[in-house]
Amino acid sequence: MPLSAEEQFRYSRHICLPQIGEAGQRRLREARVLLVGIGGLGSPAALYLAAAGVGTLGLAEFDIVALHNLQRQVLFREADVGAPKIAAALAHLHALDSRVHLIVHEKGLTPENATALFSQYDVVLDGTDNFPARYLANDAAFFACKPLVHGSIFQFAGQVSVFDRASGNACYRCLFPEMPDPESIPTCEQAGVFGALCGVVGSFMAMEAVKLATGVGVPLRGRLLMLDLLAATSRTVRLLKDAACPLCGSSPRIMGIDAGNYSFHNSCCAPCCLAATSGEEAANVFPLEISSEEARVWLARAVDVPLVLDVREGAERAAGHLPGSLHIPLNELAGRIHELPAHAIVIVYCQHGQRSLRAARMLRARGYAYTTSLSGGLARWAN
Repeated sequence: MPLSAEEQFRYSRHICLPQIGEAGQRRLREARVLLVGIGGLGSPAALYLAAAGVGTLGLAEFDIVALHNLQRQVLFREADVGAPKIAAALAHLHALDSRVHLIVHEKGLTPENATALFSQYDVVLDGTDNFPARYLANDAAFFACKPLVHGSIFQFAGQVSVFDRASGNACYRCLFPEMPDPESIPTCEQAGVFGALCGVVGSFMAMEAVKLATGVGVPLRGRLLMLDLLAATSRTVRLLKDAACPLCGSSPRIMGIDAGNYSFHNSCCAPCCLAATSGEEAANVFPLEISSEEARVWLARAVDVPLVLDVREGAERAAGHLPGSLHIPLNELAGRIHELPAHAIVIVYCQHGQRSLRAARMLRARGYAYTTSLSGGLARWAN
């Protein structure tokens, strides 16, 4: 279908570009783009893709809007704090362009839905902020044979690339074959991130998606764009396909999506199974992390009900917390350990599961062997 007069006027600055023209704008209107995560990177990318006239945008997100998000997640407003990001994004993106068709995936990206979800779209943008999700997105895009626009940020540095099986170039596992230890690299929650960096990297990701959808320019296939905003420098390096890559190499070991490959932990034990274990044995078999579903089962027990410990800051707790939980901020925990009952089963939680993991490790080292961290934190629990 040709562009309407209103569309020609609305997208006139695109159409007058000879590389795009009316044909390119029609391709944008017909494109289906999925955003995995609408946080720091997904927020600016979603805004620019909706503004560009992308016809269908998929939003895969399970988190809620927190006050600290507003420093960098420009899609949201103060009035959105406490609301699901999906709901807030729908309102704001429709206000920007009422024509864009928005499809919500409220469970986010999971091993169970990843490949089928990606298969519904032409281009996928990975705006996730943790390694299990990045590896899952890379592998699902490979098996669905869809181009994946990758973006990552850390403090003042950012990276952007395109992993596309059809092009025969490198994938994410060619760079990092195996998932790193969760304690080896601090998260943005721990190390901080420059707000405007998210806008820069997210905009680059949107640009790559537009190039892939329209066929213009040279996408970052087989190349990695590296940005240092503190030094105001950038460089692009070539990514070589690794013949030993466990996913796309000559003798691959990963032949499908196995949920066990996308978690920092693979064990799961209920409190009732550990009653007879010693403290040292419990440290070896008691799960370091548990899911929200497992935690609900534990808390519903009539006996051995766990103590729930909130290690977030006071302002975060004031915005919402689990009823009956004990509040000790992480930076005070070492000096207040005596407040925890000896031999207690403890479920520690924070907002996203990183601080609680540190707290669980510290408590175990201090003798609280029956301590576990709530995976994904309050955000995943709320979902």
